[in-house]
Amino acid sequence: MKPITEAITIPVSPEIAQTYHTLDRIDRDRLQAQITLFLQSRTITHQESLNQLRQTMDAIGAEAARNGLTPEILESILNDPE
Repeated sequence: MKPITEAITIPVSPEIAQTYHTLDRIDRDRLQAQITLFLQSRTITHQESLNQLRQTMDAIGAEAARNGLTPEILESILNDPE
């Protein structure tokens, strides 16, 4: 079951907005996760934050696996100098 979420609006420059709109789904999800973790760090305890980070990382890993990202492919991407 997906957790209940609420959309927020963050004012940014037109250039930043344009860059955001050109992001693919994976990068948008990463950005959302980063913003969520940042804001959660201001409202929950350190241990709760670590638990949430682990859950988020597990969810990202599971999504990557569902999309066909294997450990071998990930290692190849991470070792690619470009």
